[in-house]
Amino acid sequence: MTDVHTSAQRSFNMSQIRGKDTKPELIVRSLIHQMGFRFRLHRKDLPGKPDIVLPRHRKVVFVHGCFWHMHRCRYGKVVPKTNAEFWQNKRQSNVDRDKRNLKKLKDEGWQTLVIWECWTRDIETQVLPRLEQFFD
Repeated sequence: MTDVHTSAQRSFNMSQIRGKDTKPELIVRSLIHQMGFRFRLHRKDLPGKPDIVLPRHRKVVFVHGCFWHMHRCRYGKVVPKTNAEFWQNKRQSNVDRDKRNLKKLKDEGWQTLVIWECWTRDIETQVLPRLEQFFD
């Protein structure tokens, strides 16, 4: 099946997808900061370049997009209509890489937490309790 967009339109669409400073990430960073914690962002020397790193506590937080990391929610289960096999392979490789990085971090003595994009739609019941438990 061919793409429904021109090459220029597809290029523009893909250029608008951010890997850093996404809205869900900014929400989680704000909550952690309000809890009184200070952190570093996207440390390149750690496996997976975690979104939020608290070196003093040896904790890292990843904020994953549901589509890109194949969350089990309705947003993560979306199957693209065009080039489906390519996207399935790409997304699956993201999931595999995430598992490897989480294992490496655990082996290095880091505690990890993954916050999903869909959870940031309901901060009070989905995100805050997880963050509080993680930091206790």
